[in-house]
Amino acid sequence: MKRSLWVVLGIVVLSAILAGCARLFAPENPSSSLAPSAPSPRVPEQAASYAPDQILVKFKPGATPEAVAEVHRRLGGQVLQVIPGIDVQVVRVPLGRVPEMVRAYSLEKLVEFAEPDYVAVAFDVVPNDPGYVNQWALPKIQAPKAWDITKGSPDIPIAILDTGIDQDHEDLATKIVANVNFTTSRTVDDRYGHGTHVAGIAAAITNNAKGVAGVSFSCSLMNVKVLGDNGSGQYSWIANGIIWAADHGAQVINMSLGGSSTSSTLESAVKYAYGKGLVLVAAAGNSNTDAPSYPAYYPECIAVAATDQNDAKASFSNYGDWVDIAAPGVDIYSTLPNHNNRLRTRNYGYLSGTSMAAPHVAGVAALIKAQNPSLTNAEIANKLISSGDPTTGFTTTIPRVNAYKAVQ
Repeated sequence: MKRSLWVVLGIVVLSAILAGCARLFAPENPSSSLAPSAPSPRVPEQAASYAPDQILVKFKPGATPEAVAEVHRRLGGQVLQVIPGIDVQVVRVPLGRVPEMVRAYSLEKLVEFAEPDYVAVAFDVVPNDPGYVNQWALPKIQAPKAWDITKGSPDIPIAILDTGIDQDHEDLATKIVANVNFTTSRTVDDRYGHGTHVAGIAAAITNNAKGVAGVSFSCSLMNVKVLGDNGSGQYSWIANGIIWAADHGAQVINMSLGGSSTSSTLESAVKYAYGKGLVLVAAAGNSNTDAPSYPAYYPECIAVAATDQNDAKASFSNYGDWVDIAAPGVDIYSTLPNHNNRLRTRNYGYLSGTSMAAPHVAGVAALIKAQNPSLTNAEIANKLISSGDPTTGFTTTIPRVNAYKAVQ
């Protein structure tokens, strides 16, 4: 949460992927809002940062179906779907004409906003030295002491919005209570590897004499696939995932992903879930900058930076006064798919990044919720932030999550 309310899939990616992501998310200067009477559409210069043949459009309240259909007919847009809860339409437009179609729709009097369907990517990395000491992060955040108080509860589902979760992993399979896929992938399974790693950090089965331990290991997992098998996903997929999780019983949402473009659609989905009481946790990003990453930048999200074994800022981690809390994000050992995947490591391995930091915080949030179900999302965020330990290397005061202190 931003300090104005109550005072980020992790890392330095494979060099080839990193280069691609850099092209995908070249910086821009979007306007902060769209005026109802004279909208000023956010149209990026880099076509690679959004879907090339679809945009997101929301019509003003009171616009009749006939009037809406007439706007689409006249401008040449085709409605592919309506994102529930926030009434944003995903509209097919001619290939390569996204900027001009955004402008055209934005000039319509019945349109509240129109924007590109931006693309987000997983904040992930290459596995590190497998001989490194396993799971140093858990004692660092005093998770074992927290487990003396609470281990979580199956009634507190954590929605993992990511590349999917390995469906038959020995440390995860029995924890998955729901699967849904909003991407163009043919499977809810994880063909990339990132989502499985994140899920294990948050809630891997513990005390089963196998693999690793999870922060909130008695909590259940909801596999909400919003990033494709290449590790990237459109904002509309993520918005759909947020709303689905909010409508299907999730208590905590983890988003180890992000993009550099703001979006009214994405922000509306975040507000929708927050209004339903969910705790939203998002990775701050791995660009070593104070520039915003979305959705982490939105006030309703708990923005998570990454720290190393010495509680110092990880070299790659984003920072700034919009970041709320930090968590271990360097050389984190967790679950990986037991089949072929983009990360090229099976079963278990090391990753680094704010993607790995975020599920530590999401896991602790779930522990707090299990310990005291009556707490609101704002109160849980306050407990997380106020009970954290000191860090170094950041330009502002950013605490590192402490599970034991948070659940006391």
